[in-house]
Amino acid sequence: MTNRCLMSAHHLSKTVPIQSGSLTILDNVAVEINRGDSLAIIGASGSGKSTLLGLLAGLDVPSAGEVWLEDVCLSTLDEDGRARLRAAHMGFVFQSFQLLPSLTALENVMLPLELTVSKDAMPQARDWLERVGLGTRLDHTPRQLSGGEQQRVAIARAFATRPALLFADEPTGNLDRNTGARVIDLLFELNQAQQTTLVLVTHDSSLADRCTTHLQLDAGRCVETRA
Repeated sequence: MTNRCLMSAHHLSKTVPIQSGSLTILDNVAVEINRGDSLAIIGASGSGKSTLLGLLAGLDVPSAGEVWLEDVCLSTLDEDGRARLRAAHMGFVFQSFQLLPSLTALENVMLPLELTVSKDAMPQARDWLERVGLGTRLDHTPRQLSGGEQQRVAIARAFATRPALLFADEPTGNLDRNTGARVIDLLFELNQAQQTTLVLVTHDSSLADRCTTHLQLDAGRCVETRA
């Protein structure tokens, strides 16, 4: 791994049992992600994009191959160890927002900060919500926010812990085109401002073109990697 490389995966495969035998979801995929870069994982539905993201993030374990975050091999960690690694180094933005419905916007953003025992969780969360244009919506619960506002809360929550890596899985999938475009602009603005490495799963080629590197999957195999 080079000094610029933050994460790499080698010979990564994922196979799951099915009634007739087994199904290969990912087959011998390799990827290298440099610090501060943005990687688009693209491909048709069912090509293995979200599975690859889950393996890179340590949310799942591969059937074969290895994922390295700097000098740590995720395969050597148990589930608790991977969770600690994610809390320390990773942020997530999902298509379904995944906000806690009983918490306000401020409390949702405070939560990961409190889990890392941050002493100033509230002012940090307030600052991040102001950065994403929600300074007047701090006390609103998710049901009181539009889809675009909920996704902005999710982005603020993801960046609040200043992660080295941000994983975004179809972050505009539940948004209309105009709202989605604004959310993506915000995501890339923060990516540049914080120098956070971005891994973006998308089927949108125009969105992928905004990333510095592309990895295209087809039926679980890498068919193209380009910068």
